[in-house]
Parts: sequence; C-alpha cells; structure tokens
Amino acid sequence: MSRTADLRELASPLPPWTKLRLSAEVLATYCQVRWWMRGQRLEDVVARLREGQKPGPSPGIGAAAEDPAVQHLGALRLGRAVSLTVRLLPTDSRCLVRSLVLTRLLGRRGVPSSLVIGVMSEPQFAAHAWVEHGGAPLLSPGTGFQRLVEV
Repeated sequence: MSRTADLRELASPLPPWTKLRLSAEVLATYCQVRWWMRGQRLEDVVARLREGQKPGPSPGIGAAAEDPAVQHLGALRLGRAVSLTVRLLPTDSRCLVRSLVLTRLLGRRGVPSSLVIGVMSEPQFAAHAWVEHGGAPLLSPGTGFQRLVEV
C-alpha cells in the first residue's frame, strides 16, 4: 500500500467488525496482562509481553506500515482503542495496565515502543506510566511527571 492509501485508511472510521475484533483483542490482552502481573517483576512482564514480536496484519490500524509517520498514526489509533476499551472495565484500568496492554498489542504488530514510568514529588508523591513510539507519547504522559525509568 502507498503512504497516501495508508493515511486515507487511518483517516476513515473503522468498520464495526474491525472495531469489535480490536475490542476483543484488547480485552483478551488485558486478561493476559493481569495474569502475568501477578507476583512478577515489571521488567519480566514487559519482556514477556514483547516476546515473539513480528509484524502482522492490522487492518484499520496501519501499525505494520513501513513509513514511520503512518506507523505512528496507527500506533496512536491503537492507543486510543486501548484507552476507550479498558476504561469501560469494572476492574483495574490504571495507567500501568493500559500501558502494558498497549505494549503487547504494539509488539504483536512489530511496532517498537517504550514503556515509561514517571514520578512527581510535589504537591504529593505520584507515579504514572505511559507508552511512547519514536519518543512521542501514545498514551497521556500526564503533567508534571519526571521520567524515572524507560523499559
């Protein structure tokens, strides 16, 4: 596909079946992530999430594209899908879980990403996690957080 065709695909709304399939993938990945988080170190969980990364088809997402700009737009779209789907769950949907789910989905599509953990100490201590692709956030980095670690 050409860059123009890829961009056109990303600009158009996803068909209902693609949305449904993507939501199902997000939910299945969410369950997998929650299971793997039990009693494991974060580095081990992230390494496991990135196992077997290979580019694969991702209709409507554009994440398997060769062009970095198209790939980034597809990754942003995937990040939005994760946020919208996971926030509806009555269980843990905090930033770390969303970030780990997105890391797994990007990994399946062969899209490199970084999981970033940031902290702030004022006015009170807080921590936040987000995912970046090419140095740009795919999930909200929050405001006032200083990078602590990148995995």
